[in-house]
Amino acid sequence: MTPKQFAKKYLINPKWPKSKNSTWDVKGTLKNHSNKAYKFDLKPLKPVGQTQNLFGKKGSFKTKAEKIVYDYDNRLIIVDVEEFHLYLLTNKLNKIYLNDLIEKLEWTILIIKS
Repeated sequence: MTPKQFAKKYLINPKWPKSKNSTWDVKGTLKNHSNKAYKFDLKPLKPVGQTQNLFGKKGSFKTKAEKIVYDYDNRLIIVDVEEFHLYLLTNKLNKIYLNDLIEKLEWTILIIKS
């Protein structure tokens, strides 16, 4: 899903970063889930290594994004960046599987795509 598609379908009052080198893709209020505007990272999952069924996403602790959106199967999985980074640091991890992430983090929103 492109940032424009995400913004049109799921955000109220979307705003775009001024720089093409921004670490976030769109800012807005998530319809039916929040009354606060957040900066979202919507970079897509990419194949990892030589396997056909393992996908990943590189991240940075320097990101200005507040939420990360994973477009996976028929759903969007939205996680809080601060909580995600704290979880990685506390558990000394440099990678985590998406299904584990859903179970371990408190601020997670699942949206079934229609």
